[in-house]
Amino acid sequence: MNNIGKVLLAGGFLAGAYATALDVQNVNWTLFVVAALAAIAGLAMLKREAAAHARSDSVLELNRNELRESIQNIVRDIEGLSYGEDEGTKLRDDIDLKLRTDLRRFADARESMVHLFGLQTYADIMSSFAAGERYINRVWSSSADGYGAEAATYLRKAAKQFADAQSQLTKAAEGAA
Repeated sequence: MNNIGKVLLAGGFLAGAYATALDVQNVNWTLFVVAALAAIAGLAMLKREAAAHARSDSVLELNRNELRESIQNIVRDIEGLSYGEDEGTKLRDDIDLKLRTDLRRFADARESMVHLFGLQTYADIMSSFAAGERYINRVWSSSADGYGAEAATYLRKAAKQFADAQSQLTKAAEGAA
């Protein structure tokens, strides 16, 4: 089904381009409309299959574990970060080494939260997570520019946001169980 959708989508676009390129002044609208409908049908097939896959029990369970483990690792690892004078390079390296992988894992699995807990819970968790991620990026930049006090301030703010996201995720998981 996936391959049929891809063929319809690609074929529809190519046929539509062909229909408009034959004669610039007189477009073969019948061919163009048929091509557009084929492309739309292919896109619909691909989207439906992707949605079914995203809601499958195995993907949801895998992503539930990814979400829980990655936010747990982020909260744990951020507690181990500190900023002192002349430690800007170490802090940036620690952020890249300890946090980036788990930040990416959480972001990659976030779509499943809608299916697992609902849209409002997803929005609440992602609001805290995104704020924490922005603060971490600010810590990284501040430490690169030598603003130690700012880096330390935003490191604490990031820790608070990620702890809030973890708390909300835990609460949602308990409510869904």
